[in-house]
Amino acid sequence: MGKTITTTRAQESTNAIERLYITMRHLFNRGFYKPTGVSGESLKDALLQLRPEIYGSLGEDKAELNGLIYVLERLPEGIEQCRFINLTSDEGYGRSHFKPIIPPKRRRNCYRIDEEQMNVEITRGRSDIYDILTHLTFLFIESEKISKKVLIGDTDKTIRDWKKLEAFVKKEELSQADREVAVIHTANILGRPFVEIMAVHERFSTKERPERFLEIIYWLGKLAVEEEVTGEKRTITFSALLRERLGHHIHGERWADTIKETLRKNGLLKRPIHIISANMHSVMNSLFAKNALKKEFPDNESLKIYESLSSSLNLELREKVIKVAKKNGMVAINDFSGTNIDVQLFDTAKMEKEVCCYELSKEITDAEKPVIFVMDYAFGEQAYETIDELLKPYKEGKKKEVLLNVASISIMGKAGILDGGKGDLMIPSAHIFEGTADNYPFKNELCAEDFKGHGLKVFEGTMVTVLGTSLQNKDILKFFQQSTWNVIGLEMEGVHYQKAVQSASRIRKSIREDVKVRYAYYASDNPLVTGSTLASGGLGTTGVKPTYLITDKILTQIFNS
Repeated sequence: MGKTITTTRAQESTNAIERLYITMRHLFNRGFYKPTGVSGESLKDALLQLRPEIYGSLGEDKAELNGLIYVLERLPEGIEQCRFINLTSDEGYGRSHFKPIIPPKRRRNCYRIDEEQMNVEITRGRSDIYDILTHLTFLFIESEKISKKVLIGDTDKTIRDWKKLEAFVKKEELSQADREVAVIHTANILGRPFVEIMAVHERFSTKERPERFLEIIYWLGKLAVEEEVTGEKRTITFSALLRERLGHHIHGERWADTIKETLRKNGLLKRPIHIISANMHSVMNSLFAKNALKKEFPDNESLKIYESLSSSLNLELREKVIKVAKKNGMVAINDFSGTNIDVQLFDTAKMEKEVCCYELSKEITDAEKPVIFVMDYAFGEQAYETIDELLKPYKEGKKKEVLLNVASISIMGKAGILDGGKGDLMIPSAHIFEGTADNYPFKNELCAEDFKGHGLKVFEGTMVTVLGTSLQNKDILKFFQQSTWNVIGLEMEGVHYQKAVQSASRIRKSIREDVKVRYAYYASDNPLVTGSTLASGGLGTTGVKPTYLITDKILTQIFNS
């Protein structure tokens, strides 16, 4: 008798992720699918088997509220009302009468074509498609839960709670008493306590749509009920132009060309260039804020200044820093390529000593002084598309090629941590690509020792570049953590950045082979700890200290190089 082979939860979860991505790729090539069709059911089954931490109680009969909040912050407002969702390339809707709808937590242009159709522009590659389809699959699962709860048996009749909710949603205005009654009926449908539903209702409520949460639940249920009763199915389609363009770096090339042309116009093409992937404020603030805001902050306490600048209430302070930065060599390049990646160029030759908070360590000519190039965060595979195009030579005329003098590439940002809490630091020595045999070891110019003594935990080791943060579950992450890979955290871009850097420096020889790389991340969440996933909310001011600490270490190395 042979041994019975059993699979672990980690292996089952890995298989579920592979099935999800194979199915998504197949559907993209096919051009459309229906959530209740064979392919749609395959996506739902795989997601239910995976049970990602971010989606909490997805597999239970009761509604998953935190996951719903997380998903709807990343999808366009009103998408729950649409029977037809069309994923498109940049096909010129921006030049039409349609007003773009931009989700609060994902920079993508979406257009409500009519009552039944939402078009979503995909300009950031495959990762964007995976992200949207995963979130939509979650929504479809939640909508089917509602449908099963409100339909009575195999009939087309609905329960009393649903009829009451429908009546309240159709009312023009609700009193507080009406609202609370409506929430009681909604709580019965969703299988959640009144107090939880009330809290979520308040979170979704806006001045224009005070009953938005009730409307969301109603429309999620309504479309699923109609699908069951009348056979009017929801459909997701991929436009022909999107299928044709994907993978050709069209937006990345346009983005990189604009930047190189700006460098040329400003006479910066041949200067040492230090690329930093970061947000659009920490480098600028680190360079100028302390000196620019001496009157407002006479004690010159860095953290206090940066926390004030991070507040949306202090727009005047921000404008003052921006004004000083522009006078001292900052050039802002707003994105019109479709990548949604803005850029700032800082010419250190134009920075006055008493204004800039850093000083070059040696006397050098203006022609040798570095240019600091800050690019906003890329999304997943988009990191490869943009950096790969950026590191290609600049073409002057038809024949002449100018190689960029790239001295260093620094990547900083948020990531999930596996041992530690929000705000702690991760310094990678390698990136491994989830679901493949690809791994990218490198010499990181930053190390854990650089960050000791600042009251934050610092971890050094391997980072996993995942296919999507919303697909991770504890079983896979525990395997990574406890295996010999020595994994300290997970993020979505590291492999893609390093792949572009290595191909440019070692294979294409378009940048110097000894280009310095720096990677540092701070923890936005710990997916292994219940209540600490991305769905539990943002960092608030917790992220200010690690953000500026990493920025300072990067800038110190650049100015001392």
